[in-house]
Amino acid sequence: MDQTFRKVKPQYTLLSLGDSYTIGEGVLPGKNFPNQTVRLLRGSGLRFQHAKVIAKTGWTASELLAATDIAAISDHYDFITLLIGVNDQYRGGTVETYEPVCRALLEKALHFCGGMPNHVIVISIPDWSKTPFAAASGRDQKQISNEIEAYNKSNRRIANEYAVKYADITNGSNEAAGNRDLLAQDGLHPSEKEYAKWAAAIAQMINATLVTESKQ
Repeated sequence: MDQTFRKVKPQYTLLSLGDSYTIGEGVLPGKNFPNQTVRLLRGSGLRFQHAKVIAKTGWTASELLAATDIAAISDHYDFITLLIGVNDQYRGGTVETYEPVCRALLEKALHFCGGMPNHVIVISIPDWSKTPFAAASGRDQKQISNEIEAYNKSNRRIANEYAVKYADITNGSNEAAGNRDLLAQDGLHPSEKEYAKWAAAIAQMINATLVTESKQ
């Protein structure tokens, strides 16, 4: 990438909101996708602080929303990622209940980054129906896949409504069905290799945003 036209600040910040997929259940903290994203951006010549992560294994969208209230986030962040919804699906929630909370989270994310939609990235939910964990669970894998698809249609539509960016990692994550190296030891969560693919896509989006803004 031509670095000449990229807008450069002294230092950038990244806030990642989510659940186990964001905190990186099953991998070392430095191998989750927020931290891998920061390393890639640093490698391209940008100064980024360590990623700030607000996420916990098992959180639903409502629990994440409540956590952002408790965290009392006051700092301005340059970029924000949001990946949430798998536990709403896992616990038998509905898309109709998920949608207003997803919107509330996006509104918060926009507030945290100064109302700049190009600086917010919604990430699709991985389809865990393809994992060994799902196969061993006794649950209907086809139903899981259909429900995840419905959640992703919803969060993509909402992302479009708010004009934020959208990273579709779901199709790529399906490769884990035939490649155990892409899963952590628990047979459910992504491995650092899978997170590396997410990080590459997100870093590319952030770089592209900065290049575009520098030309305006």
